Amino acid sequence: MKDLLEIRWHGRGGQGAKTAALLLADVAFSTGMYVQGFPEYGPERMGAPITAYNRLSRKPIRVHSNIYSPDMVVVVDETLLDSINVTNGLKEDGAVIVNTGRSREEIASQLKRYGWKGSIYTVDARKISLDALGRYYPNSPMLAAVVAVSGVVSPDEFLQEMKDSFAHKFAKKPEVIEGNMKALEMTFETLAEDKKAVKKSA
Repeated sequence: MKDLLEIRWHGRGGQGAKTAALLLADVAFSTGMYVQGFPEYGPERMGAPITAYNRLSRKPIRVHSNIYSPDMVVVVDETLLDSINVTNGLKEDGAVIVNTGRSREEIASQLKRYGWKGSIYTVDARKISLDALGRYYPNSPMLAAVVAVSGVVSPDEFLQEMKDSFAHKFAKKPEVIEGNMKALEMTFETLAEDKKAVKKSA
């Protein structure tokens, strides 16, 4: 991981993008990192576009502004690709992670309109969360995707931290803990294959 990793999340109200950004900050903080995790709202209503941010560093963070040149962009709702240039300001060696059931090639073709030719990863968070939880909660798979692609913490360390967090949050709902952990593990398996594909096409 770089000394400073900056991440921008794009989602819609109610999808958990803000929660995922805050959870990532919590996990990184628990491993001894300096962190920031914060949202930026437009009209505050369910389904409205929202943006959230993370700064993660091994050194103290002196910057307290929005993030304009992220190392990574996470798109929790792929419909935003039609209306927002999610690659705006993204570093040339950065990466885009998109929640979609479409192929990486299809997403790459769509992002070409914005001039983006860099790394793209796809995660079908809908399928993963439905298989693991029986309901559509995209934030857990997308959180695991960020960890898998960025390497900000090791998968084992991340899974243990999340297991402890879920155990505290869902103490009376063990089935929810099991489902969320399964969603995280399934995402790591998916991204292991996707990272190979991205590396081959580079």
